[in-house]
Amino acid sequence: MELFDSLKQKISGLNKTVVLPEGEDIRIIGAASRLASEKLLQPILLGDVDKIKATAKEKGFDLAGVKLADPTKASDDEKKKMLDALVARRKGKNTPEQAAKMLEDPNYWGTMLVYLGEADAMVSGAIHPTGDTVRPALQIIKTKPGVKRISGYFILLKGDERLIFADCAINIDLDAAGMAEVAVESAQTAKKYDIDPKVAMLSFSTKGSAKADQVTKVQEATKLAQEQAPDIAIDGELQFDAAVVPEVAASKAPGSKVAGHANVFVFPELEAGNIGYKIAQRLGGYEAVGPLLQGMNAPVSDLSRGCNEEDVYKVAIVTAAQAV
Repeated sequence: MELFDSLKQKISGLNKTVVLPEGEDIRIIGAASRLASEKLLQPILLGDVDKIKATAKEKGFDLAGVKLADPTKASDDEKKKMLDALVARRKGKNTPEQAAKMLEDPNYWGTMLVYLGEADAMVSGAIHPTGDTVRPALQIIKTKPGVKRISGYFILLKGDERLIFADCAINIDLDAAGMAEVAVESAQTAKKYDIDPKVAMLSFSTKGSAKADQVTKVQEATKLAQEQAPDIAIDGELQFDAAVVPEVAASKAPGSKVAGHANVFVFPELEAGNIGYKIAQRLGGYEAVGPLLQGMNAPVSDLSRGCNEEDVYKVAIVTAAQAV
């Protein structure tokens, strides 16, 4: 079954709520209208309600089933509830005055809706940089128990192929422990999309063909990941060709359970990951869905500012599915 068909089946009828803090953006309104009309989830759009309605009317978007909320016009009781909860969550790191200022940012308001259980997930980033989405999530929702960092992944789709690329969005330079953690998290993420994970720890070296500190890091990360998840096929260090081409794998990494058949690719640092997914997308003809965040206590996804309505629609579906 095509990925999005299976995800739609997974969330249909569950009435999962996804808050979209950039509710005045035409791409967000269009995607929300479509999601609600298909009864896949309940979108919550934050912003000036009159502006949202005016845009929807102008463009012919039906807002039936879409909840609209303007945080600036929330009741005093609701604002106090939000403020008290945020101050308590920050445990003295922010004064009430600072917290009130933070809640003027719709990303903080949306994140608090997720934290308080009034929304199941959040999708933002169409007009905000990644940090504006990730910062509130880290401060309020935080990482899952036992996970030290969040990471950003993409789902790469072409025909029947489903691949995971990580980290392509968050951590600029991972150490061995960080890379290992991203590998284990990415394998668990792959299972959510019915991918049997075969995790390649990528490098410019295969099985010691080059000597450098960067190679040693990937070798150490591979060992740590294998120890942390002995039931998952993880191997490295592997060059990309050794990871995906069986004939190259037979020569460079004979006997590997991953080489030649990898479907989860863990990059040694952000530069390689970001460049890698864009090459696959622009030259390889893969559809890239993301960036999506893993390692959080609740689902939060970060859109690309270059996204279109279809991207918002698909990321919202993926994010809602993570809340199931």
